[in-house]
Amino acid sequence: MSSGDIWIIGASMTPFGRFADQDLIDLASTAAMDALKDAQTTMDQVGVLAMGNVYEANSHNGQRLQKQIGQTGIPVFNVVNACATGATAVRVAMMAIASGETDLGLAVGVEKMGKMGLLGGARKGRTKTEFTPNGRYGAVMKTEGILGTSLMPGVFAQAGTEYALRHGVSAEQFAKVAQKNHAHSVLNPLAQYRKEFSLAEILNAETISYPNTLPMCCPTGDGASAVVLVSDARLRTLDPDVRRRAVKISASVLTSDPWTESDQVQADINTLTRLAADQAYEKAGIGPEDLDLVELHDCFATAELLHYDNLRLCEPGGAGDFIDSGAPWRGGTTPVNVSGGLLSKGHPLGATGIANLYEVATHLRGEAGDRQVEGAKVGLTHVVGLASACAVHILEAAS
Repeated sequence: MSSGDIWIIGASMTPFGRFADQDLIDLASTAAMDALKDAQTTMDQVGVLAMGNVYEANSHNGQRLQKQIGQTGIPVFNVVNACATGATAVRVAMMAIASGETDLGLAVGVEKMGKMGLLGGARKGRTKTEFTPNGRYGAVMKTEGILGTSLMPGVFAQAGTEYALRHGVSAEQFAKVAQKNHAHSVLNPLAQYRKEFSLAEILNAETISYPNTLPMCCPTGDGASAVVLVSDARLRTLDPDVRRRAVKISASVLTSDPWTESDQVQADINTLTRLAADQAYEKAGIGPEDLDLVELHDCFATAELLHYDNLRLCEPGGAGDFIDSGAPWRGGTTPVNVSGGLLSKGHPLGATGIANLYEVATHLRGEAGDRQVEGAKVGLTHVVGLASACAVHILEAAS
């Protein structure tokens, strides 16, 4: 272990779903307190709090959370970065630890979405232009329905179609992603939906934005997740059981879109992911062949298939063959989204990035129950927020 290592010693997530009897702070408090308990520590030991939330980001939720779990006067950062919000909150806490400001931090991600409709659409009481001012992507011109779309079903349908035309991917291959993730979800008690679908059921379901049918689109919902992070020096002082269950963050990378011609009018979900993955592998000193499991951003089935390629899990252009081979199934060579993924586990935006870390950490600890990937030692998490952020973390079990 190097002196700069940062470790997860506590991790939690609430069930994902719809909770009319709990508000945003109720969910966040549950996740935070569960993570502290898992870490065998208390709020008075926390030196920094990073709170991730998207749709109520103007409400100073970190400070509101403190009123429930302990007002200790520590720095609080309220973080918003689209779907990468939770993962960005983790990086904020990590940077505070890496700087020497503290040796123990808490990162929480939470969202209360209910039935707000398809991602990118209007939320009750708000107009679409609140999310995309003047209907613009970037600062060029109005694009909606003219040059591109800011609605997420359209963004990921177009990206999937472009890949399909370039590499010969079929609608059935995209549907196999959803078939896999829904099958995986049956083993996850925290998933929003736990139901298997046949390939025929998926292909024949209502089309939302071709080639994605309804079971190929993630649901909206409510939920929270949290992690407790410590420095290497602090870890060495802790109880042996805490050290045994600690999970090292070997790489933490956040990227945004570099300039490309296409992304001036249409979100580019590929380039920033490839850059983040390449940087993460270099930082961790491993390659994609060393991964035992991956939790990636499958907001739509087309997205997961594209990210097989973007994360270097398959040969360039080989994502269709990768899903056909069975490699990303739980018993395959590179299990992907054994949690059920966003398609089944759910996608409360602010919580997703930390929930992915929770899932991988749980496997690396050997505590995932029926869905356990046996012998898992190294895992990767990935999340994309538009527009535009991509976070990739590589985790390793304690040796």
